[in-house]
Amino acid sequence: MKVAIVGAGWAGLAAAVAATQAGHHAIVFEASHAIGGRARGLKGSKNTTLPNGQPAHLDNGQHILIGAYTDTLALMRAVGVQPEKVLLNLPMALRFPDGQGIEFNRWPTPLDALAGMASARGWSLRDKAVLLRHALGWQLKGFACPAQLTVAQLCQRLTPRVLTELIEPLCVSALNTPAHSASAEVFLRVLRDALFGVQGGSRLLLPTVDLSALFPEPAAAWLVQHGGQVRLGRRVHSLQPAGAGWQVEGEVFDALILANAASNMALALDNTAKTATYSIASKLQQSAALCQALRFEAITTVYAWAATARLSHPMLALRSSTQAPAQFVFDRGQLGGAAGLLAFVVSASSLERAPLQAQVLAQAQTQLGLPLQAVQTVVEKRATFACTPALQHPAHAVAPGLWLCGDHVQATYPATLEGAVRSGLAAAQGLGGLS
Repeated sequence: MKVAIVGAGWAGLAAAVAATQAGHHAIVFEASHAIGGRARGLKGSKNTTLPNGQPAHLDNGQHILIGAYTDTLALMRAVGVQPEKVLLNLPMALRFPDGQGIEFNRWPTPLDALAGMASARGWSLRDKAVLLRHALGWQLKGFACPAQLTVAQLCQRLTPRVLTELIEPLCVSALNTPAHSASAEVFLRVLRDALFGVQGGSRLLLPTVDLSALFPEPAAAWLVQHGGQVRLGRRVHSLQPAGAGWQVEGEVFDALILANAASNMALALDNTAKTATYSIASKLQQSAALCQALRFEAITTVYAWAATARLSHPMLALRSSTQAPAQFVFDRGQLGGAAGLLAFVVSASSLERAPLQAQVLAQAQTQLGLPLQAVQTVVEKRATFACTPALQHPAHAVAPGLWLCGDHVQATYPATLEGAVRSGLAAAQGLGGLS
């Protein structure tokens, strides 16, 4: 089949690679001149020079992977990327600058998680006992809970220290949604896979190359080598049903996969519905409405530098509050980047760029003892969908020959790299007819 894929983010490229592996001819349309979507390296003028004259290669946001991202890791290998060479493999840790917090050891899953909980520094015996009791209770219930439950409600009987030093940082990093409004059902699913399911699932995998080199660029190169195409700077304005297939910008394809952002996807579906038959138009409009109903959260990454800045570990958790908004800081110098460059991550951010940057620099001085200079602050205003309880998502299959993918499509996972990749694979598997 000749397959058009609109969008060269992680989901679209995953769909293109999987379709090609299945023997189809995949052509990817990307409106911009960069690939990777919301997880990419910043190229050209977006890269910068540090105050000491050293070049710095930045991403549009600081991302991590974990061992439970099995589909992402497998797809990286399929396109020639060796994860062990581009990812720093560390035990799961939510370690604070003062040395307190939780750190797993290298035991098999789930003993690593249980031992980490039992040996958390700065925690009382009651903190540990209550957490272990809850963790075992969740496991006995199959990590299932009512769909309407929030993470805060699920964890309301945990101690304040466990909530602030484990649950809230985990929730905002995995779901990019505050615990008081985040889905407990999805949170438990992530805990199941990361801490108690996949062997080695809890391992932290920190990129040591820019995000474009991690998967998007190798995937695009692999696709071209195997007969596919990646057409950059090609915004798609026209989609129309064409017999059993679809017409994209006047070119006929056997199948079409939309892999763009939710807002662009909704617009494309609505516009296409205007000229489609009633039976197809109604399905397009239903999917568009579900895309439009999604709420989104921003993620801000503040890059800052000092000549002598070096963290005790490549990643540290920070004590977050209204005035100290960053939840994590990464030492890019220990991750293959410029020495002295730190990346502060503010998940579910709401402030404007300038005041947020000022707060983060003050937080660095207070919690790390580092007087830093701002290098660049990157705000992804629609970085992830708000992972709220009982959230409805559009389905992969929309109409004959038309599929959707993206981390927001038929999602059982939060808006993560793994969620995007899984969605792309699911769309590609459906080619040839509605399931």
